[in-house]
Amino acid sequence: MNQQSTLEQLQELKLSGMAKRYEAILNQPVHQQPEPHAMIASLAEAEAGYRIHQRTQLYLRLSKLRYHATPEQINCTPGRGITKEVLYASGQLHLASWQKFM
Repeated sequence: MNQQSTLEQLQELKLSGMAKRYEAILNQPVHQQPEPHAMIASLAEAEAGYRIHQRTQLYLRLSKLRYHATPEQINCTPGRGITKEVLYASGQLHLASWQKFM
């Protein structure tokens, strides 16, 4: 199997993360390409990361959040009545309850 057909087969199997990483490896000079076991580990890591990213994007779309903000972007001024400590504690409490159901 040549390189192009391998790349096409990865895309047909919907292994997009692996396909992108494999294409990036193929574009490197031969002396810079990783050894086979390192390449397989890299492909698996890329696919896992791609799937996590896709799942996160799906959940963000489904959540219908009014604003797309991270906890670091929340304005914690005294006039709003919230401090960084309260925000951090509520985030930790939410994370702990979420992990309990996993």
